Amino acid sequence: MISVWETEDGWDVLIAEALKARYLREGENGWEDICERVARAIATTEEEYLKFKDMMVRKIFLPSSPTLMNAGTDLGQLSACFVVPVEDSVEEIFDALKTAALIQKTGGGTGFDFSKVRPKGSQALCVDGVASGPLSFMKLFNEATEVIKQFGRRRGANIGILDVSHNDLIPFIRAKHIEGSFRNFNLSVMVPDTFIKLVEAGSTGEVWNPMTGATVGEIFSEIVGGIWKNGEPGILFYDRINRDNFTPGLGDITATNPCGEEPLLPFESCNLGSINLSLFVEDGKINWDSLRDTAGKAVHFLDNEIDINVYPVPEIEEATKKTRKIGLGVMGFHDMLLKLGLPYDSTEALELAEKLMEQINWAAVRESRKLAAEKGPFPEYENSTWELPMRNAALTAIAPTGTISILAGCSAGIEPVFSWVYRRARTVGKEFMLVHPLFEAHFKPRLSEPDYNGLLDHVYTHGTLQDMKDPEIVSENEKKLFRSALDIGWKTHINIQAAFQRHCHAGISKTINMPADVGKEDIEQALIYAWKQGLKGLTIYRTGSRQHVVLNLKKPKN
Repeated sequence: MISVWETEDGWDVLIAEALKARYLREGENGWEDICERVARAIATTEEEYLKFKDMMVRKIFLPSSPTLMNAGTDLGQLSACFVVPVEDSVEEIFDALKTAALIQKTGGGTGFDFSKVRPKGSQALCVDGVASGPLSFMKLFNEATEVIKQFGRRRGANIGILDVSHNDLIPFIRAKHIEGSFRNFNLSVMVPDTFIKLVEAGSTGEVWNPMTGATVGEIFSEIVGGIWKNGEPGILFYDRINRDNFTPGLGDITATNPCGEEPLLPFESCNLGSINLSLFVEDGKINWDSLRDTAGKAVHFLDNEIDINVYPVPEIEEATKKTRKIGLGVMGFHDMLLKLGLPYDSTEALELAEKLMEQINWAAVRESRKLAAEKGPFPEYENSTWELPMRNAALTAIAPTGTISILAGCSAGIEPVFSWVYRRARTVGKEFMLVHPLFEAHFKPRLSEPDYNGLLDHVYTHGTLQDMKDPEIVSENEKKLFRSALDIGWKTHINIQAAFQRHCHAGISKTINMPADVGKEDIEQALIYAWKQGLKGLTIYRTGSRQHVVLNLKKPKN
């Protein structure tokens, strides 16, 4: 494999391959053609068209992949996030499976709460029948996704959620202990405050599920063990999610989209889009006016999508238009910090994270109120917790931005850079070796070619530059600035997520990276700390606990 530092075109090649594999339609030759098609489809006036296209061409705001793929085409399905309810009868379960298939063939991701499915071995609805349990049906959903992704432009994705009180919880937690099982599912356990309070109080011997005799300690140990083994299950905090349910009269929220940032009611869908924070740094300062202006325009864009969207089934259209939820988020946060000269794990970065989301959320609310005055509030507004008319029941969510951050040329979501040099796999069915552009721009001009290549090889092998000895190559200040994901403690990861969450309507997709040698006690502490910090959910990944991952360092020689 030829390395990117020999060809110097790795990012351009990756972007070109991504465009070709996913986004370019017949007759389109490049990024501006895609922006033209999407802006024409979303805009209702020439003025809207011009401002929408400008945002995308400049890459200061990008909608999610389904919009880039399908806007202006016969397919016309624009949403990334869906929650499909799963009831307890065979007929209803297969209805859910059909709906999921219709969603996934258009590029959407689906979330399911399987808690209503009766446990394995219990009395089934049919005479003399025995229930097979939620895991048996999850296998069907998993296989359906496997088939659908073979003719789609985008891999199907699911999240399977089970309440912590379900009798089949332990088998559910262990379902992915063998790598490759349920490969099209993320798994998460929904836990209430009462469960975490018992854990925190040390009441681990208390029986939590009388039907199975499982104690709080046994269940928590299984959750922690699964996370330590391979990063699953994730955790969702039920009460925190529902305290931010703006339409409680429509029911409780028990499920999210596959990456966890969008808690949604049954049949709701949500359009996502992300602001590229890295492009709002000018002469070492943030252009706050431009950032707020872009947030307002992005809300207008995402709200327009709701009306022109082609929905997979009528129930989704009805539920979505009742609340008109959108998910405006960010990407390029770490790149912004680098341009400002701020380490990711600094106090200044934490303060900036909160201010950024506060300003974006404020601008989003202002625009939604303006749209409500012009077009009317969302239909369930009178039954909502909003005090003033709003066009949208919820406005902000931070997605992982896996592929659109590549198109934008920035760091993903609010994540720290995984490594300054790495291999990226599976995005478009190929592998790419990449050097972070800001890392290259900083070090390449001031180092000799042998020293620079030696630095790249070191980071590619070890994933860090913190152990570099020569201060002429890497100074102590540079070590502080260029900290990557594994150089940052788990508490800082959680603190950054919490800072953004304090001004975010929905949730946040973020990975809490931990080193390979981390103990289970750290995972226990992290789960409790995240709950205390007001997060709606948590995903922890211990380095090396999976064989197949998207981002990789150098493979060791056998």
